[in-house]
This record gives sequence, structure tokens and C-alpha cells, in this order.
Amino acid sequence: MPRPISARIHPDAVRHNLQLVKRTARSSRAWAVIKANAYGHGIERIYPALADADGIALLDLDEAVRVRELGWTKPVLLLEGIFEPEDVETAERHRLTVTVHCDDQLALLKAAKPRARIDIQLKMNSGMNRLGYRPGEFEAAWERASGIEAVSSIGLMSHFANADDGAIDWQIDEFDAATRNLPGTRSLSNSAAVLWHPRAHRDWVRPGTILYGASPTGCARHIEGFPLRAAMTLESRIIGVQTLEAGETIGYGRTFKADRAMRIGVVACGYADGYPRHAPTGTPVIVDGVRTRIVGRVSMDMLTVDLTPCPAAGIGAPVELWGERVRVDEVAEPSGTIGYELMCALARRVPVSIDSVVPRKEEAPSA
Repeated sequence: MPRPISARIHPDAVRHNLQLVKRTARSSRAWAVIKANAYGHGIERIYPALADADGIALLDLDEAVRVRELGWTKPVLLLEGIFEPEDVETAERHRLTVTVHCDDQLALLKAAKPRARIDIQLKMNSGMNRLGYRPGEFEAAWERASGIEAVSSIGLMSHFANADDGAIDWQIDEFDAATRNLPGTRSLSNSAAVLWHPRAHRDWVRPGTILYGASPTGCARHIEGFPLRAAMTLESRIIGVQTLEAGETIGYGRTFKADRAMRIGVVACGYADGYPRHAPTGTPVIVDGVRTRIVGRVSMDMLTVDLTPCPAAGIGAPVELWGERVRVDEVAEPSGTIGYELMCALARRVPVSIDSVVPRKEEAPSA
């Protein structure tokens, strides 16, 4: 028998979260962001939940081709654009929309002779200082792009540096001033802006982590007002039980000392499975349906939990490491990271299953 650890993917949660996005940004179309293999969930696994998205956004050409091979006919956006002349041919063949953030990419398009013209999203660096043209250069870049024979429509986009803490008006003002005289659809909002900044919704929004039920801030408390559902559950079982006396310690480094007699459970999950090694004592976990905490240092293949709140739990008791009852952000935040990283870091050795997709009422077969 394999180790008891496993992950379950919930496509219906992704569909639910996408519908929440569309209700929150009612006037906008939605790019469903599925980069990094759908944030570790698996593109093929969550694909049935994306039917209501207006487009799909990702990074890798191979992932874009996979989406087309699955039958997706609506727009597909390459968020970092193209890098080699051959990429232009792939974009043309698979009808991909290409982000353009520098003159080198414009040169690739200008040199190409595609049979069909390619839609682009021209990216502005409105203050993030990663990719894109600065506001003062943007209109001239648009003029150069519009003169390239291979280019079809030109959308305008940017990305926020700190939409999670509210300070985005300065970037919106930079974007609006620089694009005032330019035609084209606008796309500004990441997950945080979708939830908290309606001024930024514009023609398209680009929800990412919230599609999978995680908080854009990395703090579970910040999404309590939004009924987002977890799209991934990491679960295991108790494989050992120890009884400690007061003063005894647990695990590597002996970082936890019992202040009283207590039972601890050993769980088949460690940092080699994708659980954060730096999760401290007190990080929440569900054992046998009861919320408790991990204690001591996380090992490669195991971690230990306090069984005091669940005295009936023994070997074989089910454990939820993260999911619907323990938000992935509740594990990430005390570990000094964000839920994005944990979802993307699920180890290949963890078996993954997929919940069946429940048809929507309008899709339900007639009797």
C-alpha cells in the first residue's frame, strides 16, 4: 500500500470561485490565470471548471498548446510573451494573444511573416518595475506596434505592485494618463484588485490565486468576506502515536518541550511532500475532524501534531493539512510564505485524485 498522504483537486471549487469573480467584476471579461500548471493543481484537472472564463492566461507555450489540445477555442494569453522567432509561428498556429513588454519582442513580430495576424497586449510598467514600457514611452511603443504588419488588435495592460494593501491609485493614474489617447481594451486587475479595487476592473480582469481559493495577501483573514472555496485538499493519516512526559522534547533540534504529559501523533507528511519545513509549532491542522496544531520541527517525511484536543484519535485517524477547513494561507502565513507557493510546490510523489465535476443546473441531463 502507498503512504497515506494524498491530494484531492476540486474543479467545482474553481468554477465556484470563477463565478464569484464574474459577479464581483460584472462589467469585465475574465482571463482565468492557470500559469505554473494551474498553480500546481494541474491544467487538465481543472480545465472542466473553466468553461465560463472569457480567456485563459498562462506563461509557457507548451501549456498554451495543451489548452488548445483540450479543445479551448476562446482567447489564450501568453503573459510574458515570446522569446524566439519560432514562438511567433507557434502563436500564429494556435491563435495565441501575445504580451509585448519590450522592443525586442516587437522586433520578433516585425521580422515574422505569419499567415494570420496576431493579437497583442502591450504592457506598461506603471510602477511594478518588472516588465513593460514606462508611461512616457508607452504611446510611442503603441505607434511602433500598430505599424507592424503581423500585429492585429492591441490591448493595453499593466500590473499592480501592491494591490493587496490598497495603494494602487497612483499606478492607475499613471496608466490612464499614458493611455488617454490610445484605443484598445484595458486589463489591470490581478486577484487583489478584483476583490478590493473596482476602479481597476476595466475591460478584462486577470484572477489567479483566488480561482484556487487562496488569499491574494497570503492572510486567510483578508478573504473572510468572500466565499472562496479551496480547490486543493492535502490530507494524510496518523501513522504513529507517542506519549510524552512533562519536559520531554520532540523531533530534530528538540524545538518543542512538553509542559505536561501529552499524546502526540506522527503524520505521514513532510517537506518532501510540499509542506513547509519552516511551519512553526502552533500551525493549525485538522485531526479526526478536530482542529489542533503541529508541534516540533517538520521533517522530510513526517510531522507531529498535538492530540490533546482529539483524545480518541489514534493510528489511522484522518488528517487535513490544508483544504476547506484549514486554509492554505493559515499554513503559509506562519511559515513566512504565501499560499501560492505551497500550492505550486506540491511534490510529484504525492498521489493526486480529482473530485467529479457536478453539472450545473442548466447542464444537468433531462430525466
